Amino acid sequence: MKIPTDGKLLRIFIGERDKWHGLPLFEAIVNTARKEKMAGATVIKGCMGFGCKSHMHTSKIERLSEDLPMVIEIVDSEEKIMAFLPFLDEMVAEGLITLEKVNVIMYRANQAVK
Repeated sequence: MKIPTDGKLLRIFIGERDKWHGLPLFEAIVNTARKEKMAGATVIKGCMGFGCKSHMHTSKIERLSEDLPMVIEIVDSEEKIMAFLPFLDEMVAEGLITLEKVNVIMYRANQAVK
């Protein structure tokens, strides 16, 4: 798969406890991205954060949270990212979604050694 050098970075900020049809929302988003043949997706679990409601979520022992911040990052062509947004509009009830221009330097898998 080839990504144009001028790509887009889609970031989805949600909570660890957010759900979509019984699955963790981050997992449902990644599964949907794979089904839609996106170039790839990465989920990053935050150790601390807050959102529009200003509720602090942290992994500190004295304030253990089961709803830590989750960030899903997807890099692909603008066309593929824009086609993916309607899925997110339906799936993400609460959170933040951002889109940035990126320059793709490399996107490749290891080739089999001959």
